[in-house]
Amino acid sequence: MIVEADGGSRGNPGPAGYGAVVRDRLSGETLAERKGFIGVATNNVAEYQGLIAGLRAARELGAEVVDVRMDSKLVVEQMSGRWKIKHPSMQPLAREAQEVARGFAKITYEWIPRERNKQADRLANEAMDGEGRPERAEEPAEAKAEGDKQPHWSGAVGEPTRIILLRHGQTKLSVDRRYSGRGDHPLTDLGLEQAEKAAARLSKLDGIAAVISSPLQRAHQTAQKLADKIGLEVVTHQGLIETDFGTWEGLTFAEASAQDPEVHRRWLGDTSITPPNGESFDQVHARVRRARTDIISKYGGKTVVLVSHVTPIKTMLRQALDVGPQFLFRMHLDLTGVSIAEFYPDGHASVKLINDTSHLG
Repeated sequence: MIVEADGGSRGNPGPAGYGAVVRDRLSGETLAERKGFIGVATNNVAEYQGLIAGLRAARELGAEVVDVRMDSKLVVEQMSGRWKIKHPSMQPLAREAQEVARGFAKITYEWIPRERNKQADRLANEAMDGEGRPERAEEPAEAKAEGDKQPHWSGAVGEPTRIILLRHGQTKLSVDRRYSGRGDHPLTDLGLEQAEKAAARLSKLDGIAAVISSPLQRAHQTAQKLADKIGLEVVTHQGLIETDFGTWEGLTFAEASAQDPEVHRRWLGDTSITPPNGESFDQVHARVRRARTDIISKYGGKTVVLVSHVTPIKTMLRQALDVGPQFLFRMHLDLTGVSIAEFYPDGHASVKLINDTSHLG
């Protein structure tokens, strides 16, 4: 992701505020904005506060690699290690920023001219104009109406969006444990039976607002079983499609390793590596994050069932847990395994269940 940050002070020192923007590096879309009034401070203090806020927002969104862009030469040079941090007021802020930065696999810092940092600059000015009114997420109307609701044990507040994640049933490729990405394979007879059992289980839950599926046939067939039982239409979302395994499609683990030994070895430990003519896990991560944001914007505070594939489900669980990419390689998901994650409007998340197959008997 890209983090753009800025800060300002009217008087230097004077009333100060910061702004930060997190962008998707591939599409350039804005993923998060942060701003805040910090009282009387200098420009440099406000700029460091903007950097810290931007890094924290990127971390909340699951970023692993971050490019920081700021128009503060001082902050960029100090965080890059080229300039010493001499001023006492800067040292604790720099240490705090460094501590947050250590949570990423890779981070770079780049100076940009002010005209290329307009969005963060606007947010910083809005914060200064706000005269100290704190920025906070609006609670849903339901939460405001029910004043006796207690916050989640982690401190999360508001009504979460409950996402029930269901892997599709068996296909011919899954029988032999072959890479099954964009190939559009139907369910086997056993797969249809598995989907029916999963549907019978989930149909007993109250308040399912939507059944959303990957566009691939195996996921859509699984989703349709549930939708028929609860009287909903299946909604298709392209963001839930499986990883594109490229030329490894249809191969076993051993066959793919023999075909491209070096790439396959690196791919197993590096989420930025792309299978030949395929898609990296980092690209899947960004795609699933966009899908999650889109789904929550439409069904916020409700319960939805997402029927998808191994990598998108693992990725969404990884985002909910806020953990690193090794989770992808150490987590197993069975056919029609059910997992549940809740995402709160203030950025918190909670995983309630992983890979439950009790409905299969």
